[in-house]
Amino acid sequence: MTDEPYQPQQQPQQPYDGYQGYHQDPYQQQYQYQQQAQQHQQAQQPWPGAEQQQYTQQWQGQTWETQNHAAQVSPAHGYPQPQSPQPQPAPVRTARPEQALLEEEPTYGPATLGGNSRVTDAQRARIEGRSPVIEPGMQPAALTALLGLLLAVTAPVGSYALAVPLVLLQAVTAAGWFRLNGMWPARQGIALAFLGALVSDVALLAAGRENAPAAILGTLGVWVLLCLVLQLRSQADPDERMYGLMATAAASALAIIATGFLGAEPHAVSVGAAAVAVAVLARALPLPTPASVTVAVLAAAGAGIAVGNVTDIGSRGALLGAAAAVCALIGHRVASYDFPSRFVHFTAGVALPLAAAAPAVWMLGRALG
Repeated sequence: MTDEPYQPQQQPQQPYDGYQGYHQDPYQQQYQYQQQAQQHQQAQQPWPGAEQQQYTQQWQGQTWETQNHAAQVSPAHGYPQPQSPQPQPAPVRTARPEQALLEEEPTYGPATLGGNSRVTDAQRARIEGRSPVIEPGMQPAALTALLGLLLAVTAPVGSYALAVPLVLLQAVTAAGWFRLNGMWPARQGIALAFLGALVSDVALLAAGRENAPAAILGTLGVWVLLCLVLQLRSQADPDERMYGLMATAAASALAIIATGFLGAEPHAVSVGAAAVAVAVLARALPLPTPASVTVAVLAAAGAGIAVGNVTDIGSRGALLGAAAAVCALIGHRVASYDFPSRFVHFTAGVALPLAAAAPAVWMLGRALG
C-alpha cells in the first residue's frame, strides 16, 4: 500500500485513423458518454415517470469521436462500445439551374427580329427533308374571294367607294407581311407601311386616275427613303437594322402598289378582282399542285370572259383574268412559305394575292382600253 492515489491501469490505446497521437483517459471518456446519454434521455421524456425505452443512440457532431467512430450505449453496462466506421454514402449532386437548362431538349419556334438563335420550324423541316410550305387553305381563300368581290362591285360605283375595301386590303397587307417575316409585334413598321398606302391613295385621288404612276411611284420613293432614315437612327444591331429595313420597305411597297386598283380602269378592276377571287378558290381545292394551278388559271380566264362580257372589255377579259390569276398565285405561294402560322394565313394569305395582282390589272387595263 502506498500513499499515492489510485491510478487506473493504463490500457494500450489503439490509434484512430487520421488522429495519431491524441490521448485521453478512457474512464473519463466513458463518464462523458454516460452523462450525455442521461441528459439526452431526460430531454426526450414527455412527463415524469414515463417508461424509458432503451435504444441505441448515435451522436452526430463536430468532435473527433463522432466523426470517425459511432458510439453505442450498452443497455447492460452503460459503457460506450466503439464501432467500426461505416462507409458514408456519396453526396447526391444536383444540377444547377443553368446546367438544367442546358440539358433540356432544344425548343423550336418562329424566327424573331431580336436575333433568336433557336431553330425555326422551317429549318427543322429542311433538315428532316420536309417541305416548309403550308398553303393557307379554303377559309383564307374565301376571305380573299369576298374582298375581291367587294373591289369588283365598288369599282364601277366610284373611286371613293372603291377606296373603302382598298384601305382594308392595304392594312391587312402591311400586317401580314411583317408577321410572315417573323417580326411581331412590329407596330411601328406596320403603321409606317399603312401610312404610306394612305398617302398614296390620297395623292392619287388628288392627282386623278391619269396621274396614277406619278402618285404611286412618287410615294413609294419617298417612303423607301423614310424607312432608310428611320432605320439609320435605330440603336439596334446592324443585322437587325438591315432586316428591319428590308421588311419595312417591302411591306410599304406592297401596300402602296395595291393603290393600282384605285388608278386602274373601273371595268378592269372588276374583271381582275373577280378573276383573283375565282383563282384562289380553285387553288384551295384538294388537288395536286400542278393540276390545282392549271385549274385556277383556267377558271380565272373563264371568270374574266364572263365579267368582261358584262363590261366593255368583252372576251379580252380572258387575258386580263389569266394575268391577274398568275400574279395572285405568286402572292399565294409567298404567303405559304416558311411554315406560316394561322395568323399569317388570315392576313398575308388573304391580302397578298390581291395586292400582287394590282400592277397587272392597272397595266393590262390601260392596254386593253
